Amino acid sequence: MQELMYEGKAKRVFSTDNQEELLLAYKDDATAFNGKKKESFRGKGELNNRISSEIFRKLDERGVSSHFLERLSDTEQLVRKTAIIPLEVVVRNIATGSLVRRIGIEEKTALTPPLLELYYKNDELDDPLINDRHALLLADITPGELMKIKEKALEVNDVLREIFEDCDLSLVDFKLEFGSTGNGDIILSDEVSPDTCRLWDRETGEKMDKDVFREGTGELVPVYEKILQRLEDSTCAK
Repeated sequence: MQELMYEGKAKRVFSTDNQEELLLAYKDDATAFNGKKKESFRGKGELNNRISSEIFRKLDERGVSSHFLERLSDTEQLVRKTAIIPLEVVVRNIATGSLVRRIGIEEKTALTPPLLELYYKNDELDDPLINDRHALLLADITPGELMKIKEKALEVNDVLREIFEDCDLSLVDFKLEFGSTGNGDIILSDEVSPDTCRLWDRETGEKMDKDVFREGTGELVPVYEKILQRLEDSTCAK
């Protein structure tokens, strides 16, 4: 029997008959500015579930493991149970957004090597930017585990850039979350979607992610439909 264990901004988490697995149900809600802006879009949950499932599948094909097991329905996916580490790991390939506002770097500056930032996952504190020592204190992890998380995030970045380049998209930046399994392994968890990634069309520079909702510059669902179509297109299925 499924029991609701947790409800976040974009997903509900349910138990399953298998103690080592969870069911994620994607919601139609879109939020920005840490939940201060919120709206519901019919079909968004299905799109994010299908997009995230496809990305996890492509990551697995390239040797990047995650909690993802299979897509069960339009809005549900089965995942391995993990204890989420309260860190948001942001990898930036191109300067935009809060980075530009915070340190004054010029918009669209290429960041080579990529810039990795840590944020404490805490809604009440608005997910503050933290350093390594903060992370060790707040996330209850070892220096070795923090190093592993950073290495995995940069590995994911390398593979995601290839996946999106095959679809004529530039991976500008993105947020990852990691979780610990019952045997102590740290694996990629949560989701990878236009909710968590900034994606720009490589030819036109068009924003193809949640920024269209965040900035009020476009229609969210049609943009997500384009992302899914590109991911599922045969030219992207390398």
